[in-house]
Amino acid sequence: METPVFEEFEPASDCDCPGCRHWRRVLPHSPAGHAPAHPAAHRVLVVAAAAASALVTTQAAAAPAAAHAAPRPGGVFAGQGVDTPQGPRAALHGRTGRPVAPPTAVAPVALTRAEIIERAKAWVTAKVPYSTTAYWSDGYRQDCSGYVSMAWKLPTNEWTGSLGAFADRITKEELEPGDILLFHNASDPQRDSHVVIFGGWTDQAHTTYTAYEQTPPHTRELATPYAYWSNSDKYLPYRYKGVTARTAAGAPSAASAPGASPSSRGVLSAYPGASSFGPGASGEHITELGRMLVARGGGHFYPSGPGTRWSEADRRATRAFQLAQGWRGPDADGLPGPKTWRLLAEGRGKDIPAPAARPASHGVAGYPGRALFGPGADNPYVTRLGRQLVKKGFGEYYTTGPGPRWGEADRRGVEAFQRAQGWRGGAANGHPGPETWRRLFS
Repeated sequence: METPVFEEFEPASDCDCPGCRHWRRVLPHSPAGHAPAHPAAHRVLVVAAAAASALVTTQAAAAPAAAHAAPRPGGVFAGQGVDTPQGPRAALHGRTGRPVAPPTAVAPVALTRAEIIERAKAWVTAKVPYSTTAYWSDGYRQDCSGYVSMAWKLPTNEWTGSLGAFADRITKEELEPGDILLFHNASDPQRDSHVVIFGGWTDQAHTTYTAYEQTPPHTRELATPYAYWSNSDKYLPYRYKGVTARTAAGAPSAASAPGASPSSRGVLSAYPGASSFGPGASGEHITELGRMLVARGGGHFYPSGPGTRWSEADRRATRAFQLAQGWRGPDADGLPGPKTWRLLAEGRGKDIPAPAARPASHGVAGYPGRALFGPGADNPYVTRLGRQLVKKGFGEYYTTGPGPRWGEADRRGVEAFQRAQGWRGGAANGHPGPETWRRLFS
């Protein structure tokens, strides 16, 4: 008997077997992470005996049926042969490192800034897992460029080398919610290339902004130093060509209406009511309140940026604004009433004054003492330390942005800074003492 040979059979995309009909009905895009891949995407090996024609005929007839075996668990990955509404599935990076132009027939879909941010927040809420090969239920690839493709409602799954072709270069001063900050490493696209969605400034000095990004382990919304934690000088701002200042009804949006003040852009038009604020409250109106307060000088109350859930930071920032107006007693209780909301929304009233200089520890201004750093520490000073490490070029150990909880990334960053001073042994233990703090913030 001759040695069997192997052939591959792949069922046609219009196969009408019961299995394929079922998966076409319930999984039109084969969403990754939600259900198994389309069974037609799996190939099978069929043994054909070259010496026996009858056996060849039998096995050839059985091959299509074998192709519809039970699908494997897991998501659908790039290269399995199943397309998405955004066209053929492609890898994270293109064929070469150079940027490419979009198809000439593709016209940008008109979107308002509010629609772009709403689409971006949908993945944040769903905590879409990061993957360069898997696809979410909407058909978009679960990496950073797939995330922007989704937010911009592009008809294709783009990559960092092609997103710029759907947008126009702008300046930092022109940035508005819905724009992006893009770093495409043309020489080696798989090294550090990244893109984030700009969600608005979180401070008056425009040094920190809300970033919506797809990054391990899942989509996040986080206050981020401009332009990014690492390779900051290589990120460039872009604006989607299809962005429009008009709402679905065709009326100018609040952000572009004549006379609209910068502090009122993106703000909810009406006061949502007293019951919308306080312990246990949550919603977009709380995020809007926080952004208005940040624009009026309250950024130092938010170590991680405003969020949708009411927090002590919201109460303290609101009270600081109320006190700045000269209000006292019940009028400065930290809960925004109609008058507080109106002053913030219209950009009127007095700004929150800058915080007074903190007492110096060990003779170093701003240094809070050793007790606030180390295992178990969770406070704004840890965030401040981490951001300064990033600013000084020692942020390479942060896989996610610096936060208030002390971690190994903080210790290693401090240690690297200390060693850069020429210190060794116990002087470079990764824990910031007064001299480390003085040099870091000098």
